[in-house]
Amino acid sequence: MACSNSKQLSVERWPIFSLLDPEFISSIKQACVFGSSGNEAIVITQDDDVYALGSNCSSCLGVGDAQSGLEPRKIDILCKKKIVDIGYGSGPHVLVCTDNGDLYSWGHNGYSQLGNGSTNQGLSPQLITTNLIGRKVVKVACGSHHSLALTLEGEVFAWGYNNCGQVGSGTTTNQATPRKVAACLGTRKVTEIACGQTSSMALLDNGEVYGWGYNGNGQLGVGNNVNQPNPCRVAALQQMIVVQIVCGYAHAMALTDEGSVYAWGANSYGQLGTGNKANLVTPTKIALDKGRFVEIGATHYNHVSSAVTQTGKVYMWGQCRGQSITSPMETRFSTVDDAFACFSMPAVTWRPLSFETDNFYTIERHLRMAFDNQETSDLKFMVEGRVVHVHKAVLKIRCEHFRSMFQAHWGEDDKDVIEITQFSYPVYRAFLEYLYTDQVDLPPEDAIGLLDLANSYCEQQLKKLCERIIKQGITVENAAMLLAAAIKYEARDLEEFCFRFCFNHMTAVTQTEAFNKLDEQTVKNFILKAAQRGAFKY
Repeated sequence: MACSNSKQLSVERWPIFSLLDPEFISSIKQACVFGSSGNEAIVITQDDDVYALGSNCSSCLGVGDAQSGLEPRKIDILCKKKIVDIGYGSGPHVLVCTDNGDLYSWGHNGYSQLGNGSTNQGLSPQLITTNLIGRKVVKVACGSHHSLALTLEGEVFAWGYNNCGQVGSGTTTNQATPRKVAACLGTRKVTEIACGQTSSMALLDNGEVYGWGYNGNGQLGVGNNVNQPNPCRVAALQQMIVVQIVCGYAHAMALTDEGSVYAWGANSYGQLGTGNKANLVTPTKIALDKGRFVEIGATHYNHVSSAVTQTGKVYMWGQCRGQSITSPMETRFSTVDDAFACFSMPAVTWRPLSFETDNFYTIERHLRMAFDNQETSDLKFMVEGRVVHVHKAVLKIRCEHFRSMFQAHWGEDDKDVIEITQFSYPVYRAFLEYLYTDQVDLPPEDAIGLLDLANSYCEQQLKKLCERIIKQGITVENAAMLLAAAIKYEARDLEEFCFRFCFNHMTAVTQTEAFNKLDEQTVKNFILKAAQRGAFKY
């Protein structure tokens, strides 16, 4: 499985950035594109300055006036605030939350979607505090004219247009300020939020999914077409552990911890990926022959769906540049985001993007070409009788272990060939290649060996990368083995992740060969921990 420690996205995919000065482009850290024609954008630079450009419909650029332009203009009030999430509606209106949990809004406000108690258009970002004082907002989401905010404690607040119950207040009266969505969710912890045009969804920390608002196309997934003014559990997903939810204009998708994708709602453009155009009122598993998925994407601005598999293949379906694609189509893109840049109408981002510069690509390309290149290398590693050609300078630059190894008083400094006996060839080659590329291409089972190496060599970033590969590759069959490895290498976050997977699929996992091979103490600890989590309550 190929996995990178950073998103590699191209600014040039998005037309609105095509006229920007190359020096400014090289400074972009994050960006989002929105608007009825993909004609508005917000940009955050490496210096944490915030800029906006585009047509400025409804003063959605937040620059204090209604003037449009393709030259970036600074949003002074947001500079140096460390924005962590951005949401945008169809008006358009914009929400952002900052690193310290503050919530700002601006733009269209005809339905009080800015949450400031009025219906006056917002020319510039205004801090929203009603019912949020003392709470830290960590995520935001927007429908066409309503808004959601998720707090660090897992509470959902909603406001704005409520004609279909999308605010979740139990009524259809518009909500002028943030109000906690309490019905059905109660004190339970929400981890993800998403909005369709006039619907809302929430994902709980235990993998349950709830929906509320407009349901005329079945986009709530509750088995009927009746609007829901209060959150309603998506019962068809109750046997699944959902890890990601997304909403399109009038459809929704869920990704499970086993890499399966479920879709439901409107399907007039094939956006459900079922091979036909029939709406679905309950979640249905799709793309059964495409392998394991690790990410899905959709936005309420259009009818496009996209997903990427464990092996890095990006698929898209739905209304793609006017064509109705009813089954997932494999693309040549490297990210879900690229599919939206090139084929969605309008071409808007489904989430804030993180960019890397052309300079990075140039260096990366040269380093990739240099790895295991016999013509330029000055050192060889011999592992299990096989040779890997490397460059001593690169290893010293990239790794503290090698900086120590190649000091003059160590014997290895004078050698042309170094033999490795404690690690396998696939693992050690993958480690050396990582030093050149920042990427790892190993299945989860081999990533365990690389995790051992990362632990031995004190390579924390590589350790995190291995943990990510293992998490994305966990299955019922290998879960017990991966749990044991996480315990052995003291990877606490990974251990908790593997335990939760085993706990959620306990009946199946405990019948596997891998579980049968666990040592007695690990099994005892697992049973005790499972009991503490309520596994054996009557």
